[in-house]
Amino acid sequence: MTDSAILGFSGPTVCRLTGVTYRQLDYWARTELVTPSITPAQGSGSKRQYSYEDVLEVKVIKSLLNAGVALNRARQAVACLRQSLGADLASSSLVLSENGSVLAHDDGDLVDLLRGGQGVFNIVPLAGVVAELTTILRQHAASTSERETLTA
Repeated sequence: MTDSAILGFSGPTVCRLTGVTYRQLDYWARTELVTPSITPAQGSGSKRQYSYEDVLEVKVIKSLLNAGVALNRARQAVACLRQSLGADLASSSLVLSENGSVLAHDDGDLVDLLRGGQGVFNIVPLAGVVAELTTILRQHAASTSERETLTA
């Protein structure tokens, strides 16, 4: 991975990579939906630094919102993902129902079983989210390298 993956991603870079607006990202940070894990904001003018995992969470939330999931449900989904840290998101699907959410792995394992057996209303495969973010990161790294070469 590139130096930016090690050092972190700035807020504007996260916005370019994920398609969220800076206003959304700022709101999500202030409401602790996605907080920058490398460098949190510390007053006016401070620079937040997001990790790859933070960027992936932002991308997952954006995908959920695009799929018609309400923001409060997206919060529940992110909480579920955080609880099952270490899960291979590329081979998982997030299943949402009225009573909860489940992370379903290709091998049949379920994390956070549904309570009450209510019907599923939305399934979001995460492999596409991970693949899309990886592609965007590669393009970003290539364009950053090109700009650095041109200015050198």
